[in-house]
Amino acid sequence: MRGSDFAELTAFVAVAETQSFARAASKLGLSRSALSHAIRALEERVGTRLLNRTTRSVSLTDAGRTLFARLPQAFAEIKDAVDGLSVYREQPAGTVRLNLSRPAAEILVTSKLPAFAVAYPDIHVELTVEDQISDIVGSGYDAGVRPGRFLHQDMIAVRLTPDIRIAIAGSPAYFERHPIPTVPKDLAKHACIDYRWTESGAVYRWPFSNAGEQLEVEVTGPLTTNDIGLTVEAALAGMGLACTLEGNIAQELAQGRLVRVLEDWCPPSPGFYLYYPSGRLLSAAFRAFIDFMRTGEDVTSEAEGSGG
Repeated sequence: MRGSDFAELTAFVAVAETQSFARAASKLGLSRSALSHAIRALEERVGTRLLNRTTRSVSLTDAGRTLFARLPQAFAEIKDAVDGLSVYREQPAGTVRLNLSRPAAEILVTSKLPAFAVAYPDIHVELTVEDQISDIVGSGYDAGVRPGRFLHQDMIAVRLTPDIRIAIAGSPAYFERHPIPTVPKDLAKHACIDYRWTESGAVYRWPFSNAGEQLEVEVTGPLTTNDIGLTVEAALAGMGLACTLEGNIAQELAQGRLVRVLEDWCPPSPGFYLYYPSGRLLSAAFRAFIDFMRTGEDVTSEAEGSGG
């Protein structure tokens, strides 16, 4: 394969992933005209149209979908092979790409990543924050980070955090106007701050569990946001109740700025895990990342829990 062939395929994958020439050009650091030229050259070489283009949208043709179905995995294998050469360096180097949820990203950035950056200055960590669980292999990621209950059984998982708990809380001023809820169904009478998943557009349903009973409650209120931090700020302002990880509001609870409710309906659940497929060739950079992340933690051959 010529270097130009690989560049054309890289350009095609970027457009297919972003569904936009502008975003793909920005991602690759190319001009839009250079990107368009690469796509035209690829289509001429394979002898068929791969993308449908209009002034407002870009979509894959049947041939484009067939090609795109195989390229991310092939690129991931090439990346593994090249990254594997870093074992010949005294210090591991390269890029580690992670797909993770926003809460997991916030925990990682504020806890382990700063020390890792100091220990391995030649390793670059790239974080992609997504609500939904992606195909990390097909999308070219080294690993994902999600709560243990969402992981598939065929993944190797490294525990990153202790068990986690959600917390339902409101401000003292709010509870001066509203009674304390004692069971989840009481939330129907309360103003709640909704969180909407960015990718799917679905509104988060608040999960509860008590004495073997598990349920998810669809709440309503004066505000919906896709930013977790704003739900806490809205609760502090007295707009309603927020549902978040207890670690996010530990200081506010300790200071009495927020009051926790329904605590007996919010038991601990499996914490966050770094997960990756078994049998995959690991680059020296990713191996160093794994070893650093699991310091003081047990490594399981299978993820705890399934689904998601």
